[in-house]
Amino acid sequence: MNGDGPERQLNIHLDPEQMAGSYANFANITFSPYEFTVTFARVDMEIEEGEVPGVVVSRINMSTRVFEEFLTAMQDAHSKWKYQEGVRNLPETGGERDA
Repeated sequence: MNGDGPERQLNIHLDPEQMAGSYANFANITFSPYEFTVTFARVDMEIEEGEVPGVVVSRINMSTRVFEEFLTAMQDAHSKWKYQEGVRNLPETGGERDA
């Protein structure tokens, strides 16, 4: 944040049933002038034609400000992941993997 004021720490509680999270292989983002909605779903990617079945596993509504912070955090995490994958796949690490 901006560094003004006293330092704060978040104390976020996670229920045991939420610990495993939810698996999603599809996401859809909609927005209004005031908020973004991210809908995560699990869809059957093996269906090659016709209607593809899926189920929503989570839907998150957030303010535009929180969405911008989320987007920045996602970009940062993706950059770090790409760097780790690049290092892991260097020939001298012996970590080249099959795609």
